[in-house]
Formats: sequence, structure tokens, C-alpha cells
Amino acid sequence: MSMSFESYMKDMVQPMRDDLTRVGITELRTPEEVVENLADVKGTALLVINSVCGCAAGQCRPGVAKALQNEVKPDHLFTVFAGQDKEATAKAREYLAPYPPSSPSIALFKDGQLVHFIQRHQIEDRSADLIANDLISAFENYCK
Repeated sequence: MSMSFESYMKDMVQPMRDDLTRVGITELRTPEEVVENLADVKGTALLVINSVCGCAAGQCRPGVAKALQNEVKPDHLFTVFAGQDKEATAKAREYLAPYPPSSPSIALFKDGQLVHFIQRHQIEDRSADLIANDLISAFENYCK
């Protein structure tokens, strides 16, 4: 029995989703889930725009995981998967204006306002440790 391309992609992408969900990040898979969780969020919220690219695997996801080991961290942790959950990602990007679409990327909100944003070009040329340090600094600044 042959596997459909969609099923193959789902199997291939699942470990990339697991990298974030295993550290306590909630996936937002539909536009409705995005609105429900981001529209009126109180406190601080981290949003990771996940991606299948190499810099997501090598730098972004490991950097986020390391940053979340910090004592001070956001109240809410969310992710959308660019290229997989397209409608959810499009809805999430509405909260990232004026920044252009960028995946992977990492956003930090405080009481619904975007206060810190790491774009793809700030991920692909930096190590996971540098990304973690950047996030920890933002957590210390906004999440206390």
C-alpha cells in the first residue's frame, strides 16, 4: 500500500512539531485557535513561527527550548507551523505587523502588544545559544 504525499509530509513534519510541543508549547492549528489565544492575551506570550528549514532545526527550535529553561519565561507559549498550517500561520502573522512574513521567527507579546521579534535573518546567521540568550534577555525585560 502506498503512502500519500500528504501522509508522508505529516509523518516527516511531526518530529519538527514535537521539538516545540515537548517543551510545553501549544500548537495553534487553525485561525480560530490563533484568535482565541492571541487576540486578548493577558500577560506575556511567546509565538514561534515554526518551519521545515534547516535554520529552524539547527538554531530556532533548539534556541527556544534552551531559553525556556530560564526561570523567567512567558506566561503563554504558542506555535504555528508555516507551510503546514497555512491559514493559522496567516492569521498569526496579522499580529506581527509591521514585520514581513518570516519563517522561522519568534515573537514575544506583552498584554497583546508585540514587544520583541526575531526574524529569520536574525536566526539563520546565529547559533542556538545566541538565540536563547536573546530570548532570555527579552524574557528578563518583559516577563517579570
